[in-house]
Amino acid sequence: MKSNRFILAALTFFTFIVFLSPFVYSQNVQDLINKGDNYLDVKYDNQKALDTFFEADKISPKNWEVYWRISRAYVYIAERMPGNSDAAKDAQLAVYQKALYYADQAVKLAPTEAVTYLRRAIANGRIALFKGIFSVGDVVNSVKKDCDKAIALGNGGNYVQALAYYLLARTNAEVSKKWKPARSLLGLGWADLDVAITDYKKAIDLYPNFRMFYFDLGYAYMRKDDYTDARDMFNKVIASPKKDENDDSLVISSKAILEKIKDK
Repeated sequence: MKSNRFILAALTFFTFIVFLSPFVYSQNVQDLINKGDNYLDVKYDNQKALDTFFEADKISPKNWEVYWRISRAYVYIAERMPGNSDAAKDAQLAVYQKALYYADQAVKLAPTEAVTYLRRAIANGRIALFKGIFSVGDVVNSVKKDCDKAIALGNGGNYVQALAYYLLARTNAEVSKKWKPARSLLGLGWADLDVAITDYKKAIDLYPNFRMFYFDLGYAYMRKDDYTDARDMFNKVIASPKKDENDDSLVISSKAILEKIKDK
């Protein structure tokens, strides 16, 4: 009789553990994702964020939600690495390439999620800027293609969509600096400053009061000699709340630019 009770209790406990395990497993992964996001977005501790996301990867391998975040953390780390020697530059590029690898894996795992294409576009965009955009036309074209795909999918929330429009705008703005016939030979004839301005505005509509968007739109207006609108954008940089680690430097730069263009 006691033996039967013991067997019944053991079976009940085993059934409970089997039922509960996926829930606990899922919760642990989500807790680590939330913790890593907090390190990135609030504490600005990119290395701890990366370490946390790798903890999540151990629990849930090949998880696209984890992979695009690993890519993001690697980009943030690379942005802040020194580039004052050839060896330092090589190390920085290697980190950007790690970011690209994880973003590419995220795309393969979740080809219907806009954020995966956005993160791949960002990683490729950083690599293109690092190498020189006119030396890697194929990479620049892939940035545009991934931004277009993220926008077409339309998911991920306003912030993801805003970043996709912003990155597309910035790509148009940067590439359009070169004489069109010359860049057309590289397959980059599509770039247009007016298109960039339109897409910057779309990014702002989707996610207002983000200093980076206003700052880059201000620069675009300056290239058009539209100093009235440029001043408006730089003043909005100053007036907007801090949302990103680089925001303080954008305020300082905006104040300096406003001083230079105050009479234009």
